[in-house]
Amino acid sequence: MYPLNLPPLQILHLSSQLLWAGLILLLVGLVAAYGLEKQLNVPTLVLAHSLTLLGPSILKIGYVLRLVAQQRLKDKAYVHAVA
Repeated sequence: MYPLNLPPLQILHLSSQLLWAGLILLLVGLVAAYGLEKQLNVPTLVLAHSLTLLGPSILKIGYVLRLVAQQRLKDKAYVHAVA
């Protein structure tokens, strides 16, 4: 049912790392693509623009993993409350 066979706290830690990585990639991409566009050559500029696409994608994956971890923690607490 869940995409990972990891404990919920490890998934939560992984999601936090992905959220930070996505945010950093997005910010670096924005600064490089739109702030330094005059100084960069074409391949570097293409890489910077691709970071502005990869950053939000990684942010979304991290957010979904966080939701999965929170749901697993809630389900685990519910099972302990019922038992």
